[in-house]
Amino acid sequence: MADKSLNKTELVAAIAASSGQSQAAVGGVLDAFFATVAETVSNGGKVTIPGWLAAERTETAARTGRNPQTGAEINIPAGHRVKLTAGSKLKAAVK
Repeated sequence: MADKSLNKTELVAAIAASSGQSQAAVGGVLDAFFATVAETVSNGGKVTIPGWLAAERTETAARTGRNPQTGAEINIPAGHRVKLTAGSKLKAAVK
């Protein structure tokens, strides 16, 4: 099976081709978009693009884990994770 993934360079080229913008302009916009999303989520905010996706910061509780190499129990401290939720348009595109 062929690899169907799309890396950032290919994404920028595809957006530039379909929008008629330069790859440099599209790359700058994409970088600014990801920086804004990262800053908003890291400050506890939620970023929602209706129909496509939502990103938010969630808290995880402290828990006990296990070292897979030694089997020893380890304490994992409480922390934060990012939760991404697919919107209805993205889910419909996958079907």
